[in-house]
Amino acid sequence: MTTRLTHLAAPAGVAPGTGYSHVVSGSGRLVAVSGQIAVDEHGELVGPGDPAAQARQVFENLRRCLAAAGATFADVVKLTFYVTDTAYLPAVRIARDEVIDTERPPASMAMQVAALIRPELLVEVDALAVVG
Repeated sequence: MTTRLTHLAAPAGVAPGTGYSHVVSGSGRLVAVSGQIAVDEHGELVGPGDPAAQARQVFENLRRCLAAAGATFADVVKLTFYVTDTAYLPAVRIARDEVIDTERPPASMAMQVAALIRPELLVEVDALAVVG
């Protein structure tokens, strides 16, 4: 179930971002999805040493979590990316762009972290969605 969201790519006085909206608003039920990592349904690591494979698995896990709450990527208002090396961000953005509407992207934030919960993990992403 998709809600009507308002995306502001560049509010007055704020330079536009690339690949994200500065502000996304809407009304409805809030869905918070915990940080997803690159493990399959059995808890096995997907893509050891491969940020692109890990990012694809992370977004598949996000899709499944959103679906469980009656949401889709069209309902996502904010994504937060955690990477152990900023060199992995292009791979994360490619995986993201395969699932979001790139004309109306969600707000987002990215940060490099010293480590994730398991040393072999390279990427983690959490999401906020609003379902009408």
